[in-house]
Amino acid sequence: MKIFLTGGSGYLGKATISALTHHGHTVEALARNDRAADIVSSLGATPVRGGLGDLGVLNAAAARAEAVVHLAQAETGEEDLAAATALQDGIGHGTYVHTGGTWVYGDTDGVVDETAPWNPPSLVAWRKPVEETVLRRAQQGGRPVVVRPGLLYGGENRLIDIFYTTPGKEAGAIPCIGDGANHWALVHVDDIAELYVAALKAEPGSVYVGVGGVNPTAMECSLAVARSAGLDGKVASLTLEQAREQMGPIADAFALDQQLTPARAEAELGWTPAHTDPLAVLAGGR
Repeated sequence: MKIFLTGGSGYLGKATISALTHHGHTVEALARNDRAADIVSSLGATPVRGGLGDLGVLNAAAARAEAVVHLAQAETGEEDLAAATALQDGIGHGTYVHTGGTWVYGDTDGVVDETAPWNPPSLVAWRKPVEETVLRRAQQGGRPVVVRPGLLYGGENRLIDIFYTTPGKEAGAIPCIGDGANHWALVHVDDIAELYVAALKAEPGSVYVGVGGVNPTAMECSLAVARSAGLDGKVASLTLEQAREQMGPIADAFALDQQLTPARAEAELGWTPAHTDPLAVLAGGR
């Protein structure tokens, strides 16, 4: 299948291109500059020059494809919706896979699935109207699918590296918000990439949370990161206010208590996470 993908040079995008090509798909990937073009080319994708705001480029590339995977992170809801609209207009009756995130559920009060009510922190509150508009295309003959990844880990670790590993090394202790008893709904980057491949065959209007099904506490994660950073046992507790000062609004997302299950994706798509020991991966720095 011929796939057009946005966000291909990023952390998740690189893993997803690798997964798509491994499964025999051909990929065109949006590339906003020479560096991005070199990255996606090295992974076996054909670069399409342009940015998320180049709606004509998005529309034309989607029209050439049989399916679209939209991974690029927009700055605002308006930007994301404009890009999604151009991509869905272009792909027509082909599958369009849109990226959300599990943070939209807020605190989950135990283990929940895709049917849990939304209670998003301000950082991701804009996602609701975008996803509702995307999914309405199913009533008009489109094939929208939404994937909501949990907190990614593995490889570069991205957010965990930026907000925990790097500042922790500088300070001599890995941060942890409050007592760290809240749970993180983690998913390995290679597993979520496989979910995007599996989502290409999903029924129109489907929504899947992409989580590993193992929901360690934030304290357990901070201790594992400390081990990988050579700071075994050194964790510094921050109040939420202190975390906001150091991390910005994402602190409210890291402070969420989330436990989610991948049961729907397992049952409907045959997707089973292969990485079930996130603490070992975090402790190993991989």
